[in-house]
Amino acid sequence: MQNEKREPCTDLSLPAGPMPGRCSHFVQRKKRYCKMIVALGKKFCGEHAESGEEQNSRKRILCPLDPKHTVYEDQLQKHLKKCNSREKPQPVFYVHNVNSGAETVDTREEQVSLSSLSKEELKKLTDILVQVTNGLDPPLPNQILCHPALHEALNDPANGDSASKHLKQQGSILGHLERLGLLGRSQCFVEFGAGRGKLSHWVNIATEDSVHFLLVERATTRFKVDGKQRKSTFERLHIDIQHLCLDRVPSLVQKPLPVIGIGKHLCGAGTDLALRCLIHSNDNPEGEPQSKRFRTDTEQSIIQEPTNHCNVDGIVIALCCHHRCDWQHYVGRDFFEKLGLGQEEFGIFQRMSSWATCGARRPSLTENSSGKENSEIEEHDMDQKNNDCNTESVQGLQLSVEEREHLGRLCKLLIDRGRVDYLERMGYKASLEYYTEPEVSLENVLLTAVPQLHRANS
Repeated sequence: MQNEKREPCTDLSLPAGPMPGRCSHFVQRKKRYCKMIVALGKKFCGEHAESGEEQNSRKRILCPLDPKHTVYEDQLQKHLKKCNSREKPQPVFYVHNVNSGAETVDTREEQVSLSSLSKEELKKLTDILVQVTNGLDPPLPNQILCHPALHEALNDPANGDSASKHLKQQGSILGHLERLGLLGRSQCFVEFGAGRGKLSHWVNIATEDSVHFLLVERATTRFKVDGKQRKSTFERLHIDIQHLCLDRVPSLVQKPLPVIGIGKHLCGAGTDLALRCLIHSNDNPEGEPQSKRFRTDTEQSIIQEPTNHCNVDGIVIALCCHHRCDWQHYVGRDFFEKLGLGQEEFGIFQRMSSWATCGARRPSLTENSSGKENSEIEEHDMDQKNNDCNTESVQGLQLSVEEREHLGRLCKLLIDRGRVDYLERMGYKASLEYYTEPEVSLENVLLTAVPQLHRANS
């Protein structure tokens, strides 16, 4: 195609003309010419042919899947099969809302902000909180461990402060896996909220045998480390935990392996979804372990029974962001109801839980405002979405920072004890442990669980 001569342009801020071989339509919103390649002998692309000088008998219509673009009417059916806005086929392990929890929960109920509560209402709620948590055991102290696999990395002088903190947390999680006897066997590790896959990377290094890893992450992630692994098999599942049925993952169907659920700072409701995914409790609202049947919610048609059921040998998850929990997904609803609490109280305590850490986060955010090492900052350390963190929301009670943090920790303890109660009812021995120092991470509680008959090394 011969290059067309560009006409001079008096406005130096605008391009002189379209690029050679590209569409001649000027996109006013973007202040530039369209960059679509045109057919031989044409000046405009198919999208802009009708707006330009070129007209033909073929009619263009809005795409029914996405009206932001058009398509030739006589090619509509062909376009619908390849349009980027088409509904993608779901993987075989996708079961709609399989881990979402009870359908009877009214998700439309609006949450009441703490700032809208009167001083008397807040005082009553804090008194209830102190009363119901009075007999609850706090997380076990001084459970800070490490694993030899990370000694060299921890002593690397090139580590920055953030990288060192990540390694200490990963080392302690591996130490707990080893203490529970969950390393060194032929098994499948399922990392929930895997991100770049760093935790699985270190677990792989710590294990002597070749093992299988399932990295569950709904978002597209850059700089993944699992592609560099050679000893073991790394498989990514791009799916929301809410819809993941482990019994249907092809690799586990073909070769059933004991499953170990792991996660480093699994945010809010993600922990509850992961626990449901591992325990399959959605099939037993009465609290009995699943045996032979498998159901989804009413929106999903009846499916065939999976060919196998995963044997979950252990769970080790670092907890995080309790203010992102919600009542529908929460596994400890029975525990709350036994204490005389319900959805309304859960919503209040869930948001109050941020008081445990939000006051201490602000200095670290200020220190990192220059952008240094931002790629390694934990998501919960950057979380600014919970407006109930503000001191103004409780100024009527005239609480000190220490008092607010204490109440926030009680809220976290209450929510986490509901998770422990759930696991115990499902036949697991569960515990909460402080696995790292608050200076390393403000979210420093680890949830561990093994079957009651499991013989763990103390």
